Amino acid sequence: MLELYRAIADCNPNSKNMVASVLDGEAFGQKALFSDETLICETNESGYFSEHGEVVLKAAGDKDQCRKGLITLDGSRIFCDWLGQEIHLVICGAGHVSIPVIQIGRMMGCEVTVLEDRPQFADNARRAGAEKVICEPFEQGLRQVEGGSNTYFIIVTRGHRYDQTCLELIAGKKHAYIGMIGSRLRVAKVKEAALLNGCDKAVIEQVYSPIGLNINAETPVEIGVSIMAEIIEVKNKKMRLSGYSKDILHTILNPEEKAGRNVLVTIVARKGSAPRDVGTKMLVTPDGRCIGTIGGGCMESEVIQKALHMLHSEDEKILLSHVDMTGVDAEEEGMVCGGVIDVLLEVV
Repeated sequence: MLELYRAIADCNPNSKNMVASVLDGEAFGQKALFSDETLICETNESGYFSEHGEVVLKAAGDKDQCRKGLITLDGSRIFCDWLGQEIHLVICGAGHVSIPVIQIGRMMGCEVTVLEDRPQFADNARRAGAEKVICEPFEQGLRQVEGGSNTYFIIVTRGHRYDQTCLELIAGKKHAYIGMIGSRLRVAKVKEAALLNGCDKAVIEQVYSPIGLNINAETPVEIGVSIMAEIIEVKNKKMRLSGYSKDILHTILNPEEKAGRNVLVTIVARKGSAPRDVGTKMLVTPDGRCIGTIGGGCMESEVIQKALHMLHSEDEKILLSHVDMTGVDAEEEGMVCGGVIDVLLEVV
């Protein structure tokens, strides 16, 4: 089983990665990792996914069948977990607006890289919690940033000449979002110059500017909130993909942890107004600590108790649990969201 999670941790984030889990039948609990339609590894020597992998991939690629992550093969349900990436925020500039963006980004679990050529401001970004701060001229700094399908670029420098340098370099990188602060006139001039210097017109036309959702923000904190709200909106307009967070994988693969000392919880089906989507994960440790959340409240507490029971059981290594957050009992317990979820609990 650990081999699978090592392979997940080593996946190319820009590849199309999927973990398939059998939810019932004779192969219940078997899992496999596919990357770019290639079987990377599976957890059982029976070769279930070696035999059925092509059929699973074909069905999982059907948007209608895979809308909620579930497909059916020979009477067995299979959860197809298309893996997303953690958001990588790349912030050009470390002025007053950048600080709340850094802080909110870290609260959301984003990886945060800041580029700033002024040492004092670079130190401010470090104190705000940025994981990586490149204190070099923007041109040199951006050459160290690869970009990717889950990279969100935020241009909030102190002047339009720096904006232009950043935009022209970023436009050539793979990205999920480019946002740039500034007045309409300033932004228009920067975009025009970028086009004259050979930037792709389609990319420049998709730049979000004025940056942030229109909430009449005035203070740096309010502007930071509007920027992060826009990024959340852009992220969620795409297919909502959940992955295995760095914290979850680190705990599972930590050599100091013994195998079978944690329970991985994954939402595999959802109906109604349940708070979290399919693919959402939470790791429960033996002391009841949780890494991640599947929605909180009494519903999560119930699942945690089942996970702890599994950790104290010699036999129960995998469980598919149905949680109903509708009806009188749920209302009395404070499950105000309603809805129904199925969660897969696996000892790892």
